Amino acid sequence: MFGHCHHRGEGRRFAGRGFRDRVFGEGHPGREGGRGGARFFDQGELRLVVLKLIQIKPRHGYEIIKEIEERLAGAYSPSPGTIYPTLTLLEDLGQVAVTPEEGGKKLHTITEEGERVLEAAAAQVEAIFARIEGMRSGRPAGSAMQVIRAMHNLKTALRFRMMRGGLSEEQLAAIVTLIDTAARDVERA
Repeated sequence: MFGHCHHRGEGRRFAGRGFRDRVFGEGHPGREGGRGGARFFDQGELRLVVLKLIQIKPRHGYEIIKEIEERLAGAYSPSPGTIYPTLTLLEDLGQVAVTPEEGGKKLHTITEEGERVLEAAAAQVEAIFARIEGMRSGRPAGSAMQVIRAMHNLKTALRFRMMRGGLSEEQLAAIVTLIDTAARDVERA
């Protein structure tokens, strides 16, 4: 949200290149799917993370979400809308096998093809997990990761309020004022 203004590069003062490099990896634009939201993995990295977690231990989709959230110290939790399509893709690619279980759950296990993919991408996978560990270790409660979590909370709250509709001009003006005030306060902090 802050730092992602789309007019002539304005707004970047809130999250300069050094900050993004530490959080997202060098050269990452900090955009997800063109919507302007920050993401934690570059193109294709989440797929490798999911595959590696399944290699470590066969897992259900929910367990994968929770494991990623835990490894990132709660600062990011991938949505089911991200994880389950990734699992379906991995299954379609023959990299994981699915075993249906009671209650509609599916246990995902790595296949020989998945093992080959991880072996071929071993250096990249090691670098991703090192970056994850680096984000997690030694971060105080007020770290940049907590700021990102708070930004996502604000973005979600705004999206749900806007989707609900029925806002008067006064309510819209109040929301804009709150956001502008927060932006100025952050800049001064």
